[in-house]
Amino acid sequence: MIPDFTTLDALRTHHPAWRLLRSDHAALVASFLHRVFVVPNVRVMAAADLAEALEDELYALHQMLGEGTFPKAGLDYLNDWAAPDKGWLRKFYRAGTDEAQFELTPATEKAIAWLAQLSERQFVGTESRLLTLFDLLKQMSEGSEADPAKRIAELHKRRDEIDGEIARVLSGDVPLLDDTALKDRFQQFMQGARELLTDFREVEHNFRQLDRRVRERIALWEGSKGALLEDIMGERDAIADSDQGKSFRAFWEFLLSSRRQEELTVMLDQVLALPAVVDLQPDSRTRRIHYDWMEAGEHTQRTVAQLSQQLRRFLDDQAWLENRRIMDILHCIESKALALRGASPVGSVMEMAESNADIELAMERPLFTPAIKPVIADLLLQAGDEDIDPAVLFDQVVVVDKARLTRHIRHALQDRAQVSLSELVAAQPLQQGLAELVAYLQLGSEAFGTVIDEDTLEPIVWQALATDGMPLMRRARLSRVIFTR
Repeated sequence: MIPDFTTLDALRTHHPAWRLLRSDHAALVASFLHRVFVVPNVRVMAAADLAEALEDELYALHQMLGEGTFPKAGLDYLNDWAAPDKGWLRKFYRAGTDEAQFELTPATEKAIAWLAQLSERQFVGTESRLLTLFDLLKQMSEGSEADPAKRIAELHKRRDEIDGEIARVLSGDVPLLDDTALKDRFQQFMQGARELLTDFREVEHNFRQLDRRVRERIALWEGSKGALLEDIMGERDAIADSDQGKSFRAFWEFLLSSRRQEELTVMLDQVLALPAVVDLQPDSRTRRIHYDWMEAGEHTQRTVAQLSQQLRRFLDDQAWLENRRIMDILHCIESKALALRGASPVGSVMEMAESNADIELAMERPLFTPAIKPVIADLLLQAGDEDIDPAVLFDQVVVVDKARLTRHIRHALQDRAQVSLSELVAAQPLQQGLAELVAYLQLGSEAFGTVIDEDTLEPIVWQALATDGMPLMRRARLSRVIFTR
């Protein structure tokens, strides 16, 4: 349904996707963000890495169109695209770091997806979409049928069809899909897979909007803490229990099943090996599309976790303020007591309840438990007589630049899908020895995807200095570690 004139005019003025299509730099913005974020399924990228990629893009365009085509620096363009009047990128800072991060907004991804549909397709299939629509209608019709007799009759009919198909296969009649049908269904699958990744970004955006409203409400709230928590948790439960929240939760539970993941992997390998599908030249990331879904879903789950962390921080702040108020009251009581110390008040000052005896029954008393006596060995301590300089203990602090190692790994993964740890060390030798090697392994478990081949051992060699200042070679043998995109 097309909105009315007023709605369309407001969208043309304020919606980021429409502003992108009207921009003079729409070709640069859409092509660059599609290559950097959409194609490799990157959710968040550091400002330095994104600016470096944009500088490479601008350099190629200057060679093609001239130096004056895009005069500003790459970081200036990124900040301009993330400005409120553009809204094509989201710029934010993660907790514990001062480096800016950039993220693609749902409106920009919608505009890029619409632009991708403008190009001519070599094959437009309609059969698979018709079958999909028919299956959806059939599922809704059968799923809403409350009459047990009709449900049983439909199940018997489906069982008879399966029995008939089994009999035909046993007799040698094995119906197969032709190349046209395979191409039609594969294109329909790829379109649905890409749309699913786009939907994830919009779901995450909705949860982030909730998080922003919660932060604003906490900052401006002047009522009681209980009322605020009730309001916040009510809105959080409303989103979790909405159609979008229920659908996302069902999808996430379905995808987390190891059996489903193995089934998806086997089916993808089987389909991508078909000659008809090979002729379509599918993207290499299609083989791991279900892992991209999991990565996008995990990023959405982390956004929801930030909301819980914000609520916990609010409770901690409120508890600290209440404790401070109690201490102020106690100090006020002490000051008034000191002021009245010289002049005792007349009459009764305080009333106490009548004293009574505490009754403790015999069976309530605990039994005697003998104390455990520690056994101390009678050893004679011997003091060392060697003259050792203790200052050496304070010279062992090594600070590893993880940002430099991260850029080195990303640079190595630009033109290939995977790279081993030994290749990274060979291209850029270790400067800080074992500490830098441990930092590589830590980055492999936090910032990158890694695969460990336990059957293959690789030596890692680096140069160090002995106690007398002479160079010597250190060697470590560990299982092969492979970094992936």
